[in-house]
Amino acid sequence: MGSKNKLKRFRENETFSNVIQPEREDSVLKDFELKGKWGSDFFKNDNSIVLELGCGKGEYSIGLAERYPNKNFIGIDIKGARFWRGAKTAIEEGITNVAFLRTQIELIENFFEEGEVSEIWITFPDPQIKYKRTKHRLTNSDFLQRYKRILKADGVMNLKTDSEFMHGYTLGLLHGEGHEVLYANHNVYVNEGSPEVVTTIQTFYEKQYLEKQKPITYIQFKIK
Repeated sequence: MGSKNKLKRFRENETFSNVIQPEREDSVLKDFELKGKWGSDFFKNDNSIVLELGCGKGEYSIGLAERYPNKNFIGIDIKGARFWRGAKTAIEEGITNVAFLRTQIELIENFFEEGEVSEIWITFPDPQIKYKRTKHRLTNSDFLQRYKRILKADGVMNLKTDSEFMHGYTLGLLHGEGHEVLYANHNVYVNEGSPEVVTTIQTFYEKQYLEKQKPITYIQFKIK
């Protein structure tokens, strides 16, 4: 994507009512103003809140929001030029139960109160295969504890990925740390049994993976 295109998208994001772009300095130094108030102050309802971490173009957040109109969805990514597409689609199609937050996932606890979130989706994250990148892997122990703090007591996690490494790593960690694996499938389009939402919503890149016959994996779990 050219720099002109990026700048245009950044400018357009600033006009979208469903895009929240706090200054990094603000979110590091203090809690965000909507923390604990996403339902009452932003969505203006008390429906459950679901996050998609590393939402990319926002396709999964949009798909979930369309499928579950009685839930609120927030796609989170540091790259605003990417989720511009999802934000624009939501506005054009009048989808009011989805928003996009531009921040680093490491700062997630500054944006959500303890127990404020009902469910989290992680879709096609960078597996960070190199050992020195382990700390950036979105399902490592440190991240799981951050998620646990903002999730309700019965909150659910979902990991959907084309990386067999990420699938195996996460499954091993979950079993090793005694978390509750509710469901696991290492090839959702071949092996039956996955929740319908896993196979009916597909991202742009997921379709490319499928064309290359890459297996898509899925884990649903609770953090203990």
